[in-house]
Parts: sequence; structure tokens; C-alpha cells
Amino acid sequence: MQAKIIVTANQKGGVGKSTTAEALAEGLTIKGKKTLLIDLDPQRSITLTSGADTTKPNAYDVLTGRINAQEATQYRTQQADIIPASKNLVRLDVELTATDKEYRLKEKITPLLSSYDFIIIDTPPALGILTINALTAATGLIIPAQADLYSLQGIGQLYDTIEVIRAYTNQSLTLNGILLTRHNSRSVLSRDMAETAANTATQIGTFLYDTVIREAVALKEAQASQQSIFEYAPKSNAAADYLSFTEEFLERSGYYA
Repeated sequence: MQAKIIVTANQKGGVGKSTTAEALAEGLTIKGKKTLLIDLDPQRSITLTSGADTTKPNAYDVLTGRINAQEATQYRTQQADIIPASKNLVRLDVELTATDKEYRLKEKITPLLSSYDFIIIDTPPALGILTINALTAATGLIIPAQADLYSLQGIGQLYDTIEVIRAYTNQSLTLNGILLTRHNSRSVLSRDMAETAANTATQIGTFLYDTVIREAVALKEAQASQQSIFEYAPKSNAAADYLSFTEEFLERSGYYA
């Protein structure tokens, strides 16, 4: 079996993109799926909150050819394995100049595909070479978004990039839905924007997850304690929401078997 490569992306920052990537990876692990988490965001949110060893080789070393992906993988028990990020990733828009630069990540992680059920990739909130590499390697894309105008506008800009990716580097890229995060169901504005989000999903040929991720202090506390939400607060709303999302993702994508 070849791993399914799922990317989380949105040009708008602060929408829970990294939180979603980490929670999905850990949720899949709970569900018995062998999972690798790759942090491609120079902000290193997942790398820092997951407790990964930042002194060891990282995604920058892999993409620049210093080492292979296996050497950068940190193997963990009862958690998703991880390839951590580096601040140096921000330099790759300038440093990667070869004609096949869009395919660098795909090439580097190919040897790992037979070892995992899923590879989850977090991307920076920008449509540069890192996001393009991730989308070129991906089998599917999940778009985390808040129920606000700027977040939904970010989806439109991302979709333009998706169409370019499909035309030139990855024609089989699948949209695996829009996930509403940091949601307040009691807000009239949030409810109205959720309907707008559903319409946006239809317009770009995907769907809005039934599961929404409620706003929760426990998520920030879990990150500060360098634990997944499932370890830190397994009975919290956030843990329940992200586990429900993981299950819905598996069901909608046909990956439950």
C-alpha cells in the first residue's frame, strides 16, 4: 500500500492550519493508521509544540539534498512520526532554482510511501515554493478555514493555485474538503458565514465537513505543554471535535478500510 499524502493549506494565517495537521496526524494514529507528519512551515509551530528534537536533521536538509527523508524522520511510539521544520525553509524560494524544483519533495518522500498509511504535510500561509512542492506531492488537500470573509477569500486565491498545480505538476490532486475551525455556533455571523463557506466549497468542487472545530482554550494549552490535544485534554471539546473530524475524513475519503 502506498501512503496517502494529505496537505493542509490556506493562504490566510491564523485559521488553525497547523493545529489541524497535527491533530489529524495524531487522530489517524489513534485510529491505528501508521502516520508521518511533515512540517514545511518555517514558523515551526508543529515542530515546537510536538516536542520534536530541533537539533536533528529537518525538512530543509531534505529539500536541499543534504540528507534523505529517512534520516530526517523522528520515530515515535504512540504518536505520528515527524520530519521537523527549520527556520531556513524560508530561504528555499531563492535557493531552489532547478527546473524540477516543484517536484523536490515528491522525489524525496517517495521512499517513505510504502512505510506509512498517511503522510500529513503542513504548509506555510503563503503560496510559495514550499506550498507548491507540497501540492505537487499530494494526493489530497484539506483547507482549514474560519467562518470569516478574509479566510474564505484565501480559499479563492488558493484554488487558483490548485488549478495551476493540476494543469502542470499534479493533475490527480483531490480536494478533501473545507474544515471550519475556531467556530462559535452561537454567533449569528459565524452561522451566516458557515453557509457562505458551504457555497464556496460547492463552487470549487468540494464539500464542507459536517464537523466543525469549536474555539477552545485547551488547544493553546496543549501546544504550550508540547502535547497533542488527545494527550493533554482527551475529554475536551477540541479533542472530541478533532477525533470526529478524523473519522469523517476517513469515511468521506474512503480510507477507513
